Amino acid sequence: MKNKYVDLIEQSFEFPNEEFSVENEELYWYGVPLMDVIKQYGTPLRICYIPKIAQNIQKAKRFFNVAMAKVDYNGDYNYCYCTKSSHFSFVMEEVLRHDVNVETSSAFDINLLEALYETGHLKSDRFVICNGFKRPQYVENIKHLMDLGFDNVIPILDNKFELDYFLEDFKKKFKVGIRIAAEEEPKFDFYTSRLGIRYKDIIPYYRDNIKNNEQVELKMLHFFINTGIKDTSYYWNELNKGVNLYCELRKECPELDSLNIGGGFPIQAHLDFSYNYEYMAEEIVSQIKSTCAQAGVPEPHIFTEFGSYTVGESGAMLYSIVNQKKQNDRELWNMIDSSFITTLPDTWAINQRFPFLAINNWNSEYERVHLGGLTCDSEDYYNAEVHSNAIFLPKIQSDREQYIGFFHMGAYQESLSGYGGIQHCLIPAPKMVVIDVDENGDYYTKLFAKEQSYKSMLKILGY
Repeated sequence: MKNKYVDLIEQSFEFPNEEFSVENEELYWYGVPLMDVIKQYGTPLRICYIPKIAQNIQKAKRFFNVAMAKVDYNGDYNYCYCTKSSHFSFVMEEVLRHDVNVETSSAFDINLLEALYETGHLKSDRFVICNGFKRPQYVENIKHLMDLGFDNVIPILDNKFELDYFLEDFKKKFKVGIRIAAEEEPKFDFYTSRLGIRYKDIIPYYRDNIKNNEQVELKMLHFFINTGIKDTSYYWNELNKGVNLYCELRKECPELDSLNIGGGFPIQAHLDFSYNYEYMAEEIVSQIKSTCAQAGVPEPHIFTEFGSYTVGESGAMLYSIVNQKKQNDRELWNMIDSSFITTLPDTWAINQRFPFLAINNWNSEYERVHLGGLTCDSEDYYNAEVHSNAIFLPKIQSDREQYIGFFHMGAYQESLSGYGGIQHCLIPAPKMVVIDVDENGDYYTKLFAKEQSYKSMLKILGY
């Protein structure tokens, strides 16, 4: 009878695969023996596998460039990284090594870019796409970046009033984009995105405020929907509307040469995830070219803004099970040595699920459990996977440790949890370790940050 944990995983998924494998009952991630990392640093432990960032960037570039070559597309592809997904220096420096542009969301984002420029990591010829609702400090910081010689800074106008802020006490010629206020998916509580300018207002706005202004050049139309790039009638309908608007506006604005289709390539949220990236890139490029040909306008340069896709699959969070509690006749609770609210806030905020596996004891029998965090909050738990309404782990035995890992959580979790600040119930932020490979392909680890201390929290609180 196959009742071991390893049997369960191998029967349920295509396992092992290029990312996960098991040797001597222990999990390897991208060839890294996770138990060795745990023995060196302990748990809870947040890790980032740097090479995965480069792999995903190069994959997306290849998908779009091949798609363009197939249809003889007369435009360029530009990959942008959304800094909000992860601002850490080791992420930004790795991203910028691969000829990538950046997308910003706030005033401090610009300060971060200036720091990268001063250290030589960010070149002034990179495109900087500035999204978000722009308060005065954000506008001033963008202007300062232009003054530093960043000629490819493109503020994306989120409303009809932002252009006035850029023109105020500023004489330099500059480029802008306009964000379309896309219609949301039918299941949303509202019909139209709060971001951007309404479809019917964009062309009149261009005529009244940009067309005859020699200081401003409209270069980009920005299209984005929250659900991401998916093979659904909703996505293709919204993309088609955006491309048609580009064509209509291009006939009046010869300087307009770029279409930003936003972000949205998904990442693996569970072990049986399936998504045809190549097909989606080819279909997007083909539809844009076809629509432009029918309208008789040149096809635009294509920009994408990939945040989670860039960095998400490089992250993992490792815990140990510190105790097991039986709360009734059926429910077993495995208590982790941290808090989901502190370390994986999306699990309780938006019910996000991540690939989840045991790190050791793979030859043991498995049991159904719930996972509980250390806080006193009733929402601090994890008890279901995307593909199943349950989770399973090797049976707990009193004479051995059990470790578990959550994977592909490298985007947003640190910023949402307020990394380095005050954590829920004062549960400390965990150690963070960066894993990279040398020229021989051998992995090595580096401690980026120690576990948060009580002194740092008390200082923030005024003690």
